[in-house]
Amino acid sequence: MFVDEAKVVLKAGNGGSGCLSFLREKYRPSGGPNGGDGGDGGDVILVCDCNVADLTNYKFVPHALAKNGEPGRGSNCHGANGASCFLKVPEGTVVINNETKTVAIELLKDGERIVLLKGGIGGKGNVNFKSSINQAPKKITLGMPGESGEFTFILKTIADIGLVGFPNAGKSSLINILTNAQQKEASYPFTTLNPKVGVIPYPETYQMLTIADIPGLISGAHENHGLGIKFLRHIERCKMLLFLVDIAGVDGRNPIDDYRTLLEELACYDRNLLEKKHLVVANKVDLSASDEHLVAFKKAIGEEILIISCAKNIGIDKLKEKLRMFCVEA
Repeated sequence: MFVDEAKVVLKAGNGGSGCLSFLREKYRPSGGPNGGDGGDGGDVILVCDCNVADLTNYKFVPHALAKNGEPGRGSNCHGANGASCFLKVPEGTVVINNETKTVAIELLKDGERIVLLKGGIGGKGNVNFKSSINQAPKKITLGMPGESGEFTFILKTIADIGLVGFPNAGKSSLINILTNAQQKEASYPFTTLNPKVGVIPYPETYQMLTIADIPGLISGAHENHGLGIKFLRHIERCKMLLFLVDIAGVDGRNPIDDYRTLLEELACYDRNLLEKKHLVVANKVDLSASDEHLVAFKKAIGEEILIISCAKNIGIDKLKEKLRMFCVEA
């Protein structure tokens, strides 16, 4: 199961109360106040971890609490601070405050730590209120409550390249050739049900590029048709887009219509996606029907088109180099 959205209820720890205490020792009947302060409550801290793939943990355990601070004690003993609650999330996680409907924080880099909810401050013991006119104060303060709230975690995949295309265009085959992602391949639509990120290695230049395979889009995806808009957000942070088109028109498809539909769906979701650098790749040129479609497609699109065949390994090396150049310039 791939989970890229989860609603959670979180609470930081409460501060411990201050202590009301007086020194009682033999031969010192009026030893004075010695009540210690309460400990601070623990924070709720989000940790960005590249080893976490999705938000599955929060789908089934949507509540998390930090520890409360301990109350103060006599003999000027300070209560222990409450332990903070550390929540690991994947890179690209957006945290929405459900009350204000605004973005609270975003975590983009591995190792990044952000305090989402602050623990309550501990209360003061009566020793803090001793003065020249009040030698035996009976005043203390209670610990402050920790912050709490309901949030929605949303994962937006971070990758250099977003691979976009209709179902059965050959996206899984292409990403398996370029990377070691080992995507499922089959001759039916929607073989990819979850976004997958693979790494394209360039040993000669010691470079690496990440490419995200987005589940196939169809007409009306921005209106939640097919697999819906939940996967469109995974290309928002990609440096560039790779449009993969089935140039052979398998199953009676028209490559020109497919490409224009992809652009329209992206525009309806977020017009800023069309401003990203992109590369158009025509797949399945090894099939006999591709020649006629390719001529018409080039004329209609009016931009550079790379020609490949995942089945015959045609044009893959040229595509890899083109992707490297595009991402360096992006």
